[in-house]
Amino acid sequence: MLDSLQHKGRRKKLLAQLSQKFDFDPKVIEAMQRVPRHMFVDFGLDHLAYLDKPLPIGARQTISQPYTVAMQSQLLWERVGKFEKVLEIGTGCGYQTAVLAELGYRVFSIERQRSLFVQAQKNLVRLEYHSPLLFYGDGFAGQPNFAPFKGILITCGAPGIPQALLLQMAVGGRMVVPVGEGTQKMVVIDRVSASEFEQSEHGDYKFVPMLEGTE
Repeated sequence: MLDSLQHKGRRKKLLAQLSQKFDFDPKVIEAMQRVPRHMFVDFGLDHLAYLDKPLPIGARQTISQPYTVAMQSQLLWERVGKFEKVLEIGTGCGYQTAVLAELGYRVFSIERQRSLFVQAQKNLVRLEYHSPLLFYGDGFAGQPNFAPFKGILITCGAPGIPQALLLQMAVGGRMVVPVGEGTQKMVVIDRVSASEFEQSEHGDYKFVPMLEGTE
């Protein structure tokens, strides 16, 4: 599957629509323009790749809708600059991982579903994203060996704020996490000191649940 002029045109049209809904930073839009979303979904879903909707990717999981990817990236980008270490929880098919890489982050990403972990590796290598480090494991545990992280982005609905991940966030860092069951609140947590955190909410979203363990 190639990234044709038609795909690029559809992607540009989608991102123009997203920009009408929210004043996204141009860097976020530019990063998403460089990532061919259709190459992260099944070939049979190619015609749906540039609609603003989630799509199935297997293992009862979905690729987030583009608006959600843009918003999570935006919330992270507002505080965490280029070249910083970012931990992603929930690699999925690797699409959000690629967007983070295009923003210039040093990405560490964890996926609990082995089939998706393998799929994401293949997708990213095929598109020559070699810098993200992918791990098969439990997202609740994070990656303490590589901590602290300036940014932590969680792409599944957490039942609460994962405490182990808070401790892996650098002072001055930010976590973006959807919290709740059914419908989630997009929560932003900024670590302002070793013992002090600030929290804010940024709208309602729907994510697949964040689960413990691996499959």
